[in-house]
Amino acid sequence: MDGTTTGGAGQPAPDEFPHQFPHEFPHEALLYDSTDELVAMAAPFLREGLERGEAAVVAARPDSAAALREALDDDPRLLVVDRHEVYRPRTPEAITTFRRLAARCTAAGAPRVRVLGEVDYGLTEREWLEWERYESVINVALSGWQLWGVCAFDTQRLPGPVVESAGRTHGWLATPDGHLPSPGFTDPASYLRALPVPDEPLERTPPLLAAADVADFIGLRHTVGAALATVAAPADLVEDFLLAVDEMTSNAVRHGVPPVGLRLWTAPDRIVCTISDGGPGWDDPFAGYGPAHGADLSRGGMGLWLARQLCDHVDISGGRHHPGDGGVGVRLTTLLP
Repeated sequence: MDGTTTGGAGQPAPDEFPHQFPHEFPHEALLYDSTDELVAMAAPFLREGLERGEAAVVAARPDSAAALREALDDDPRLLVVDRHEVYRPRTPEAITTFRRLAARCTAAGAPRVRVLGEVDYGLTEREWLEWERYESVINVALSGWQLWGVCAFDTQRLPGPVVESAGRTHGWLATPDGHLPSPGFTDPASYLRALPVPDEPLERTPPLLAAADVADFIGLRHTVGAALATVAAPADLVEDFLLAVDEMTSNAVRHGVPPVGLRLWTAPDRIVCTISDGGPGWDDPFAGYGPAHGADLSRGGMGLWLARQLCDHVDISGGRHHPGDGGVGVRLTTLLP
């Protein structure tokens, strides 16, 4: 009996996953401490998919990908992609990539796409948190798409908090004994609401620009643009950040509760802007990981989605999302090269 193609005693086989657990998207964590262990569990998962006419994709470290390719006898049907082309620093891009992959493969006749993914979690706690959010979000964001994801976690290389989070963000565990429900799995909405808003030291310093009661967001855009003109950064990066600020400010003015405030800081390594209003915020922890109205972009609702793609970090505080002292705030951060 292999580790991923059939259930262990009393455990469900792949096509018997209960639809209510976790969210109609089979999302498994595979914890391994050697390449041999990874191959032993992941290769049968990929091979079975190919035998069933499904697409099989590997987006992993080069050594992991090479070992899996060899284990599958260099099967030309196996698609090996550069993981950094899939798992880009701005996590909504990965969601869009997987949705497009599923649409393309199913249009070509594959009933489902199996993915063995291995995220580069980065070196800082801030990066770890961003990917932790992603792993929880995709339980819902990829529901309804013909995808089955197995995420590999190298327990020898990854920091302890990242490995520990795997059981909470994945509904299933891929083990030598089969597919096992993850006992630590947490409902994604609850999990996302409980994640901390990272501290930003710049917020404790005088801002470069502050506006306490914004009404004319178009005029403010010019003011912010003038303030950013002195930043030593690529013009397209600054323009993207300015567009994100514009989107969030206009949303606050149009849909929030006055007063709308803005504060802007710059540092040698980043630009930070907070936009706040007095409203109750929103209670959707998945907001901004896709257009609010799906493919119908004419209906609007793209502001936060655009901001998550244009900035390296987008943090929401206050309101019902993260209760605080009242009001809601969005913090935009772009890292400078």
